[in-house]
Amino acid sequence: MTAIELDGVRKEFGDVVALQGVDLTVEEGEVFGFLGPNGAGKSTTINILLDFVRPTAGSAQVLGHDAQEESKAIRERIGVLPEGYDVYERLTGREHVEFAIESKEADDDPMELLERVGVADAADRRAGGYSKGMKQRLALAMALVDDPDLLVLDEPTTGLDPNGARKMRELVRQESERGATIFFSSHILSQVESVCDTVGILQDGAFIAKDSVEGLRSAAQSDIKLVVTVADADGLADAVDAVASLPAVSGVTREGTRVEVSCQGDAKMTVLNTLEDHGVAVEDFDTQEASLEDLFTAYTDEREREVEA
Repeated sequence: MTAIELDGVRKEFGDVVALQGVDLTVEEGEVFGFLGPNGAGKSTTINILLDFVRPTAGSAQVLGHDAQEESKAIRERIGVLPEGYDVYERLTGREHVEFAIESKEADDDPMELLERVGVADAADRRAGGYSKGMKQRLALAMALVDDPDLLVLDEPTTGLDPNGARKMRELVRQESERGATIFFSSHILSQVESVCDTVGILQDGAFIAKDSVEGLRSAAQSDIKLVVTVADADGLADAVDAVASLPAVSGVTREGTRVEVSCQGDAKMTVLNTLEDHGVAVEDFDTQEASLEDLFTAYTDEREREVEA
């Protein structure tokens, strides 16, 4: 069964087209990374899923329910961490979570939830005095109430320090292991890559790619980086020139006895053999695959070229 399904969703705000006929399917149990720069339409998509705004055209389903006609049934089964959540300044952290528990008619232990997100020690302080990161954690605790079938996380690491971001990733993995579907919307590529099974890319309101991270790498035909350490620099200049002339090599840089080669994945041995053929002894080498940021750049650059054409 699908957890989220968008069919031809278009959203216009006056003369501005925020979404251009988006088709998207997220399967139950999937950790889905929704990637795109600020202004791409990610928050508009989430607002349609939550029935905060209505699509101009197309339809959206969440957990088998129509997002616009059955929003109450959806809200009972999901947890949402919205971007820029505003706390009630006079309520304590514990009171915020108790309110969420009461709203869902659940029986969760508020302190257990606050402990999970790392703000239990501030449970009885007014949330108006919380830091930005603490407010983000508090909002996550509220989203976790009643073990939701679907967690919608909109820029969940905003305001978090590195330790808080790590804790967030751990919680995402725990919820996934429990069987929840995670919809993780972010423009921070490293966060998405570290937790998500599948990644989708949204740009200028258009959905331009969906695949596993490995699948995106393959589809983008992005180069790998081969980092080679050689025994000494004698004859290395000629060897580097020979490597640079190989058809599968897109770039070579050299610093001392270290050579970095950008090349197609199946060209590694050709590069190493070329160095050896020119009398250069290879001591060590390491392969670095393209990051998700590289893939995102490749896809968005291709999209811009298509638009220009």
